[in-house]
Amino acid sequence: MASPNEIRTKVEAKVAGVVNAPATGCGTATTKVRLKPDLECVIEDGPWTLTAGMSPVWGGNNAGPNPGILGRGAFGSCLAIGYAIWAARLGVQIDELEITVQGDYDARGELGISDEVPPGYLQMRYHVTVTSPASEADVMRVLDAADKASPYLDVHVRPHDVRREVTVVSPSTGST
Repeated sequence: MASPNEIRTKVEAKVAGVVNAPATGCGTATTKVRLKPDLECVIEDGPWTLTAGMSPVWGGNNAGPNPGILGRGAFGSCLAIGYAIWAARLGVQIDELEITVQGDYDARGELGISDEVPPGYLQMRYHVTVTSPASEADVMRVLDAADKASPYLDVHVRPHDVRREVTVVSPSTGST
């Protein structure tokens, strides 16, 4: 298990590398998702393979957590990891940390029943519980610094330029 000092050393080395050569901090992350029967998806990224699915009430086979669970999990784990990194960087001890992510939804938007209801969450909330011998002010300094630099918090609060590209392949010829 990496100690806070080891985490701080590794992150500060990464910071120095990106400061000295900003282009090394830029790139494109690519994840592939392949739909299988029964609303099951195989998610591949580098060495990782995950499964997502939908429950039988949606026509799925419950092959894995649904996209909402994975999304809330990605959001919460990004925050938790960011808090741990910033705690190490700022020298603040965190003994335990738990994040509960909640998303309020109205399925009418997702089902196309109402144009008045958005298909995504109506509101998201996250509750952070921290066990630490540090002062509340030091813990809040960690959380505030981490929130400011959190990629997934940014994804949820700032509009992004999202573009769709489509390739349609004819099953009879295998060509587009």
